[in-house]
Amino acid sequence: MRRTNDTEAMDLSGRDWQAWLSGFDTAFNEIGTVQPLGADHAALFRCTRTPVLLVTFERFDGLSDQGHPLGWTLIDALGWSHLCLLGKGDAWFRDPLVQDHLDRLKTDGFFDDFEQVVFYGAGSCAHAASAFSVAVPGARVLMLSPQSPPPTPEPNHASGTPQKSFWERDAQACEISGVVIDNLAFGQGAEHPALRDGSTMLRFPMRLFGLPLEDGLVRMKVLVPFLIQLRDDRPSRRSLAQLWRKRRDDRGYLLALMRHLVSERRDLLVVMLCRNVLARRRGGPRFRKALNAAQARLASRHKAL
Repeated sequence: MRRTNDTEAMDLSGRDWQAWLSGFDTAFNEIGTVQPLGADHAALFRCTRTPVLLVTFERFDGLSDQGHPLGWTLIDALGWSHLCLLGKGDAWFRDPLVQDHLDRLKTDGFFDDFEQVVFYGAGSCAHAASAFSVAVPGARVLMLSPQSPPPTPEPNHASGTPQKSFWERDAQACEISGVVIDNLAFGQGAEHPALRDGSTMLRFPMRLFGLPLEDGLVRMKVLVPFLIQLRDDRPSRRSLAQLWRKRRDDRGYLLALMRHLVSERRDLLVVMLCRNVLARRRGGPRFRKALNAAQARLASRHKAL
């Protein structure tokens, strides 16, 4: 039987939609299934015989260089079973076939086979993760930089009236529990329905981290610990802040912070930051150049006084 971490050596890059689905079916026919859901969506399931299921919503144009969904990287580290809802193009997952598939899994007791179910998505996929999580009472959700969807323009062919989104249809019936992480103090995430008044979602802003947030968290190797905390029902602002401390060693974050301080003309803070980064050998010429420029501006202002 193929082990989960064997995916590292499997290359599915450079394939179109149908060829990619066929490649998945061939590679995982012993422990996985692929279910096309219309022309633009598919459900991919991989079983590892563990009591935890990770459900990810992902975009086909966001696959890795090897043509892998992010969920594969996550479950290689976690060892969980994995259900990936993959969308092609503008992936809001509003296709009725996607909704019907999740409803059918719920009716058939698929989710009952797992002690814990964790939903995950980023951007437009974060909205889908929150909306579809209501199909599994007690599930937990991790949303990164969630975006609220545009109005649904498609008519309901049976009634001629606009079709309600999954969120509008079922969100009132079940409380959603989990964490929303965004990289803006105020922004898209603040308007998302998951953060409405009375929500049980824990919001944790990561300011100045840059876009996309998902790439940064993967680079810092904190996405897996976030999911583990969610599985164990113990995420808190303090526990998330402890993981967030790893940004101090992340060059992408440090560079974004330095540029922000320069743009705000906080020269003293620029000097302090650059000295710290250079002393820890976490930065190169750009930090040295910013340090010299900030010191020169401070000296010039001191002379003017």
